[in-house]
Amino acid sequence: MRHGKKNNHLGRTTSHRKAMLANMASSLIKHKRIITTVAKAKTLRIYIEPLITKSKDATTHNYRTVFAYLKDKEAVTELFTVVSGKVANRPGGYTRILKTGNRAGDNADMAMIELVDFNEFFDGFAKDKKKATTRRSRRSGSTATTTDAPATKTAAPKAAVVEEIQDAVVVEDVVETAAPVVDATTEETPTEEASSDETSTEETK
Repeated sequence: MRHGKKNNHLGRTTSHRKAMLANMASSLIKHKRIITTVAKAKTLRIYIEPLITKSKDATTHNYRTVFAYLKDKEAVTELFTVVSGKVANRPGGYTRILKTGNRAGDNADMAMIELVDFNEFFDGFAKDKKKATTRRSRRSGSTATTTDAPATKTAAPKAAVVEEIQDAVVVEDVVETAAPVVDATTEETPTEEASSDETSTEETK
């Protein structure tokens, strides 16, 4: 029974598995990212991160220990010269696993494992985001835009007031023109009464 043993054998013997992980670790150090299955990527992360931690202290003992795992002089040199300088201030978590979907042949879960400090896309995105925030805070034209905004807001009520005044003037003109018409009708009523009186007098005669 294998109680408490959680390491993934990946369906390989011990020698095959160690050789495969050593080759994958060397490729990851040289190319900074590789595409493999999710299970292999998770096992490779456990395999390579202690080696990257050892590369921060460039001693002869650490060189020999890392070479015993990688068995590749070029990868060891790249690790102690280039990678160690990039990860000097990072306290672990040197790799990132990004799932890429399923493989067409056998539908296996695929993933890309990469060194975090060598991803130029995410680094550039973070730098652009920082620059955008500082530009907004230091932009000299920001005060002009803020001062212009109230001007437009005050201009709109002024125009509305002018339109209301014009409408009131028009209404007053209409009332003034309509007033004489009302007076004319009131003046016509006595004439009608006078004519009716005249007709009644004639009838009496």
